[in-house]
Formats: sequence, C-alpha cells, structure tokens
Amino acid sequence: MNIHSVFNLSLVLRLLVALIYLQTLYFKFSAHPDSVYIFSKLGMEPWGRIGIGIAELVTSILLLVPQTKLYGILLSLAVISGAIFSHLGPLGIQVQGDSGKVFYLAVLVFLFSALLVWLHRTDFKLLWKQMARNSD
Repeated sequence: MNIHSVFNLSLVLRLLVALIYLQTLYFKFSAHPDSVYIFSKLGMEPWGRIGIGIAELVTSILLLVPQTKLYGILLSLAVISGAIFSHLGPLGIQVQGDSGKVFYLAVLVFLFSALLVWLHRTDFKLLWKQMARNSD
C-alpha cells in the first residue's frame, strides 16, 4: 500500500468514526429516552451519559485534526471498548428492541479504530519513543 492510499484510507476511516460519534451526541446531550435508559441501566445516569458524550466529542475533534489524530485513535479505542464491554455485560447485545444495532455499530467503530492503529503503526512507534525520551 502506498503512502497516498494509506492517507486516503486513514482519512475516510477517521471521518466515519467521527461521524458515528458525532451523530450519537444528540441522543446523549438531549437526554433521549434510549440514552437515559442505557446509562440508567449502567448506573451512570446522568453524569456518565454527559461525560461519555464529552469524551466522544473530544475524540471526534482529535480524529479530525491531523496533528492530533493519534490521540483521537487511542481515545476512540478506549471509549468504544467501554461501550462494547457494557453491551457484553449488563446491557446485552440488543437494547430496547434495536436488534443489536447500537452494539454492531460499536464493533464497527472498534474495528475501524484498530485498523487506524495498524495504518499508523509507524507514527505510534515514533510517538512511544518520543514519550519514553521525555520521561527520562
């Protein structure tokens, strides 16, 4: 894969992940009944709902800014891992008759984010080296 196709694929994946996160913000910030149900079931209503919404907004911004994309990718994996574990635990795959739509969307975001880590593996290695130097 050449550098241009990696750049284009990365941009498309980052846009898709950011758009998925951004479209969920309406539900979280408007206290939509489905969102309130989810976070109530997790014992995190309302502060967890609002906090996760803020984390998803920050993640989206970081993903869309080229200089901060690596931090956005890592934050995306963290945020979406929590969502997936919640679905595999107390929420279940299907939530309020959604046929698993929210869960499968979370899995898709996780896969896209993991692919982004792989696409930017060289950048991550440089970042780790830089962080190790700065910690000395």
